Amino acid sequence: MKKLVFIYSVALVFFGCKSEKEPNDGKLNVVTTTTMITDLVKNIGGDLINVEGLMGSGVDPHLYKASEGDVSKLVNADIIFYNGLHLEGKLIEVFEKMGNKAKTPVALADELNKDYLIGSDYFASNYDPHVWFNIHFFANFAKKVTDVLVEKNPENEEQYKRNMHAYLSKLTMLQKKLAGIMKNLAKEKRILVTAHDAFNYFGDFWNFEVVGLQGLSTATEAGVQDVQKLASFIIEKNVKAIFVESSVPKRTIEALQAAVESKDHDVAIGGTLYSDALGDAGTVEGTYLGMYEYNVNTIVNALK
Repeated sequence: MKKLVFIYSVALVFFGCKSEKEPNDGKLNVVTTTTMITDLVKNIGGDLINVEGLMGSGVDPHLYKASEGDVSKLVNADIIFYNGLHLEGKLIEVFEKMGNKAKTPVALADELNKDYLIGSDYFASNYDPHVWFNIHFFANFAKKVTDVLVEKNPENEEQYKRNMHAYLSKLTMLQKKLAGIMKNLAKEKRILVTAHDAFNYFGDFWNFEVVGLQGLSTATEAGVQDVQKLASFIIEKNVKAIFVESSVPKRTIEALQAAVESKDHDVAIGGTLYSDALGDAGTVEGTYLGMYEYNVNTIVNALK
């Protein structure tokens, strides 16, 4: 019965029906998927728009399924921003069917030059979707969000562009600050071992070798051989610490630590990193800028 209700709700999206809960304050109603995109859109749109994010802190976008409440938000949306590259795998069918309607969802990663993306056999797009760890790519996201908001709401163009330039300046300052922190970590120690392979763009950007236990998608499972192979790698490279991710169960990393210790070698759990989701709302880690700086500090302090 619940499945039938959900199917009916999804059908409302395709036929463009409006929910009675639609805000009627004259502002654009914007729906976002991941917490990173939600934070970005709020920075660009400010008080000029209504923003509702589908995913919260610690939510894994790889496994996320739309609820009936999500469908209602989508029905009310004037704009829908999502990452794309099949990051939000369970939502793709909904977005693709909505693509034929007036309010086409905006896949921000479509704006990126594919020549600079990292290939992947795990995703239908054939690209690693964790592009927000390249700060320049996230700046491109900001520009695309601004363009779409201006197109839908041209009377507020000046304010949207002002907000965008302010945010781009913050991204530039963040990059400079993190470059200073990275100087404290020798190149031979820049080996990042995490629960899944979400940090490849981070690795490219900051010159790290990145190894994920579960591969690019958390939908894949790490087997005993995967754990043993990575344990041997950690010992060979004398890696000092490995990292849990906030959106991935920590049992996989704990199993890896136990495998290393079974070979008479010690490796610490260096802390929890934010990969596919930001921290709790209202905290420093609950923003893209704060999350990124927190991750870098955690990594450098654990590995140096």
